[in-house]
Amino acid sequence: MIPSATIPPLILRGTVFDPPLFCAPMAGITHSAFRRLLAGYGGYGALFTEMLSAKWILHENIHTSPYLKRRPEEGKVIYQLLATEAARLPEVLDRLAPLKPDGLDLNGACSAVNVRRQGGGSDLFDDPNRLREIVRALRRHFAGPLTVKIRPGRQATNWRDTLRDRLRLMEDEGIDALTLHSRFEEESVNRPARHALYAELAAETRLPLIANGDIHGADIYRLRTTEFAPTAGVMIGRMAAACPWVFAQWHNPELATDPVETWRRLCAYIREDFPPPKALVRIKIITPYLARNFVFGHTLFAAVQSSPDLATALARAEHFMAHSPQRFHRISLDGI
Repeated sequence: MIPSATIPPLILRGTVFDPPLFCAPMAGITHSAFRRLLAGYGGYGALFTEMLSAKWILHENIHTSPYLKRRPEEGKVIYQLLATEAARLPEVLDRLAPLKPDGLDLNGACSAVNVRRQGGGSDLFDDPNRLREIVRALRRHFAGPLTVKIRPGRQATNWRDTLRDRLRLMEDEGIDALTLHSRFEEESVNRPARHALYAELAAETRLPLIANGDIHGADIYRLRTTEFAPTAGVMIGRMAAACPWVFAQWHNPELATDPVETWRRLCAYIREDFPPPKALVRIKIITPYLARNFVFGHTLFAAVQSSPDLATALARAEHFMAHSPQRFHRISLDGI
């Protein structure tokens, strides 16, 4: 008998996430145009924005910014923050308030050099005093679900003791749930995620854990149901970028999909939300993922990446699409 991939609803401060399937925050990808594309397929419980610099939000038009604005069809949207200090967070939250976030997420996981250099992501996780101040400020000024995305820490250190300390801190300061990317800080996406850690870490905290890392769909969840059993939700990242229908197929494996139509629709959405130079950048960022649907996707990738302007990129892509490209039905993300 094949185990069920159904997960009970996750309720945080009265907000119901049903199903508790989440699209991960992805830099350059989970902007308003991509979230609009995902909304057309559905199947998720909430979408995350890109990681948003808290200070930058103070200077952005919340109603027109393709990073901040939301459409009703998106459903629940959780805003992820890159915060490095507590001082101006009340202003940031006041600015976001008209958008009515369904949750806020603090990034304590990103190990990118530029993020750590600013004092965010995993650098914040490594600084308990600053982490406490920021979490306390967020909790004091936001009544909705408040989550933190973390990794287990650095494997080269006494990571278990450090992680226990951070778990107690976040419990004490009113965090509602944690997303655990199950790789250590020093590990790249080429290293398989450590799903076996969920049982150990779930036993260390009363906070619900949302699983993240190498979860490409319901099949993996079913195959590793014992490892995922201690978790309360699932977050999918790169596979959602390659297959925006992944959440819909979680519930309906026989769902018919058309990556050519999906490409065209996303390009139209991006052109609507971004001026041409920025639209070109966003299309180049998503192309390596969507191109994985096609047997000769490397041709599409090369054509778009080498394009000097948006019109050229769209024309080259349309030339590729017009020839009814053969598609893969099992997608590999190796090398991305």
